Amino acid sequence: MPTKSDVRFNSSGFQLAGHLYSPDSVDGQAPAVVVSHPLTGVKEQTSSIYAKALAEQGFITLAFDAAYQGESEGEPRGLENPFQRAEDVRNAVTYLSTRDDVDPERIGVLGICASGGYVPYAAQTDHRMKAVATVSAADGAAFFKQPDPEGFAELVARAGAARIAEAKGEEVPMVPVLPDSVDESTPDSVAEFFDYYRTPRGQHPRSIGKYALRSADQLDQFDAYADVAKIAPRPLLMIAGTAAVTKPFSDNAVAAAGDNAELYEIDGATHVDLYDVDKYVSQALDRLVPFFRENLGK
Repeated sequence: MPTKSDVRFNSSGFQLAGHLYSPDSVDGQAPAVVVSHPLTGVKEQTSSIYAKALAEQGFITLAFDAAYQGESEGEPRGLENPFQRAEDVRNAVTYLSTRDDVDPERIGVLGICASGGYVPYAAQTDHRMKAVATVSAADGAAFFKQPDPEGFAELVARAGAARIAEAKGEEVPMVPVLPDSVDESTPDSVAEFFDYYRTPRGQHPRSIGKYALRSADQLDQFDAYADVAKIAPRPLLMIAGTAAVTKPFSDNAVAAAGDNAELYEIDGATHVDLYDVDKYVSQALDRLVPFFRENLGK
């Protein structure tokens, strides 16, 4: 079994909290993989499942809480700043590169859900990331904007007032990402997120299920995959379930990335199935493990 250690590292002045998973035995310097969590998620949820599984296959892995999230520093809590999220991934790579047990020339990155947007975005210009992978990738900004462009535009319009309220020490306006309850009228895509984040299946007390309203003006400027072709010639692997509402993000990103990119489909899996459902996670790992071995070495 891998050894799990609590670690801290700096990202733009914030101390971020992480779990480092080390294989049973490391001979010299090992390859490593950064694993970044979904929007409103924390390291103890799906990212830890993938980090632990990859460590069992010989990789040193780091699952961490993004700034403003979980056990990491940052105020206001729940700020979803996509540019800081990308910086967090870069600084996670920096942290691993300073470790004596990690080969800095063999570091890969894995992003899940919204981090499937943040990770490729960071990798476009950070050439230390030698292999880039995603699971159930989504551009978080587009995911919120597309179903209700007018509603999201209203959030952007209110972001300035939210900043002023915060500066005055008033309560930080928040935006919930899930309803308080679900019923037969709830869209399946919403219900599956609820089933993970709001039930014992995946809920965690530090996964608050909402983001600071002023995140909207930063999210509105973000486009995860606009320059995804810059990752080439480094390899990009995007894993998506055929039944995932977010699959078009992976389809389009792979099409735009070039010959270095691969779309790996898991038949019948939804977006959230790939978070923790064994039969689907195992299929994702069946492709992730050889992908990282091929591109980072054993």
